[in-house]
Amino acid sequence: MVKETNSARETIKLGKNLGSNLKPGEILALSGQLGAGKTTLIQGIAEGLGVKDYVTSPTFILINEYQGRLPFYHIDLYRLEDPEQIEELGISEYFEKDGIVVIEWAERMGEQLPESAKQIKIEVVDENKRKIWLSWE
Repeated sequence: MVKETNSARETIKLGKNLGSNLKPGEILALSGQLGAGKTTLIQGIAEGLGVKDYVTSPTFILINEYQGRLPFYHIDLYRLEDPEQIEELGISEYFEKDGIVVIEWAERMGEQLPESAKQIKIEVVDENKRKIWLSWE
């Protein structure tokens, strides 16, 4: 299913709707070019999960943990390209928890990404417009 948003506000609204429907243990794998709106969508997902903290991209920390109606784990692999580095992070441990895992730059996980992960791809159409592919709708 392809969704279109015409502003950051619409992208957050879409994320909020997604977040409010997520179930424990779900994994979202996000891909899209730099500046496509991955973090904006994730902010909406967090809002839909009832996270009260301001969600930022954990580019330098790599993993941020938040609490909402479910634990929310935001992973950003932008700075990592080597699958061994990713494996050393212990990301797979998060897949066994009953929270929600959202991974930016998920394509960098390669075969380490669980098959059950829901794929989200964001494409920039223009300055404000985005096409967002959801693999499960």
